[in-house]
Amino acid sequence: MVHYFLEGGAFMWPILMVLIFGLAFVIERAYSLMMSGVDSQLFFDKITEAINDNGTEEAAKICGETEGPVAAIFHAGLSKMNRGLAEVEKAIQNAGAIEMAFLEKNMIWLNAVITIAPMLGFTGTVVGMIAAFDAIKAANDISPAVVAGGISQALLTTAFGLIVAMIIQTFQNVFVARIDKLVLDMEEQSIKMVDHLQDADSNK
Repeated sequence: MVHYFLEGGAFMWPILMVLIFGLAFVIERAYSLMMSGVDSQLFFDKITEAINDNGTEEAAKICGETEGPVAAIFHAGLSKMNRGLAEVEKAIQNAGAIEMAFLEKNMIWLNAVITIAPMLGFTGTVVGMIAAFDAIKAANDISPAVVAGGISQALLTTAFGLIVAMIIQTFQNVFVARIDKLVLDMEEQSIKMVDHLQDADSNK
C-alpha cells in the first residue's frame, strides 16, 4: 500500500490530508450522535411519572440533567408550562429545530470530502497523462515503457481519491440514518408529551 501511495505522485498527499480531515469529522460526529442516543420510550415514561407524582418542575429538572435531543426538547417545553400549553408547543418546536441543526452539524464537511477527494484524484490523473505524453514527445517513441509511469500515476491517484470518497460516504450514510432515527424519536416523543400535558391539564 505504501508503495502504491508513493508511486501515485505528489497528488496522493493532498488526498491523504483530505482523508485525515474527513476521518476527524467522522470521529466527532460518531461521538456526538452516540451521546445523543437515549431510550426515548423509557425516558418518556420516567418524565410522565415525575409529572404525575411531583409536577412539571421536577420533570424539567430531570430533563436538564439528561443528555440528548429528546431531553432538551422536553426541558424546553416543561420550562414554559407556567405560560400555557400554546407556549409549551412553541418552545418544543423551537427546541426541536435547534436540536436538528445540532445533529446535522459538520455534515457539510463530510460532503466536502466526498466531493474534493475524487476531484483531486482526477486532477492527478490529468497531470499523469500530461507527463505520459510529455515522455512520448521527448523520446519520440510510443512504446509502453515510455508511458507506463505516467499512466500508472494517473490510475493510482484516481483510485485513491475514489476510495477516500467511498469511505467517507459510507460513514455519512450511517450518520444520516442515525440522524433520521433521532429526529423521528424527537417528533414522536414531543407529540406524546404535548398530549400528556393536555390530558393532565384537562383533568385538573
